Amino acid sequence: MAVSQTMRRLFSIREIEEEHRRTALAAANADLQRLQTALHTTVERDRRGRKLVTASACSNELTDRLAGIEESRAAKHHAKVLQPRIQEAETAVVARRQELIDKRIERRQVETLIQMQESALAIESSRRAQKTLDDWYLSRRLRNRKTNSGQRGS
Repeated sequence: MAVSQTMRRLFSIREIEEEHRRTALAAANADLQRLQTALHTTVERDRRGRKLVTASACSNELTDRLAGIEESRAAKHHAKVLQPRIQEAETAVVARRQELIDKRIERRQVETLIQMQESALAIESSRRAQKTLDDWYLSRRLRNRKTNSGQRGS
């Protein structure tokens, strides 16, 4: 008797679900990375704006100073908008990672059950084979005794 088809089917389903969770985690990580890159770009934009303000102070260029101030203000606003989104993305990554771990545990539990069933089947098969050998050996000994006792009586 082999491992049940239901267990094998369940194992396949668990593998597919685990792969789905792995893909969801990769997507969440990609989103987080994209947002962190945008934040880094925003920090650079703020730095360039401050440099423009500093440079315009030396050259007395009012338009450069105003552009630098506006660039810095826009970058700070953009960073303020990005921060909550990054926190949400980090939370999503943690949730997706936990879902993946949960599905991996479920798959491994089914895998363990299948291995236990296969092990039990192998042990039972080995017992049957040993019993067959024992029976064969016993019947051979009995035949030899009968043959030997029949030869003595003649």
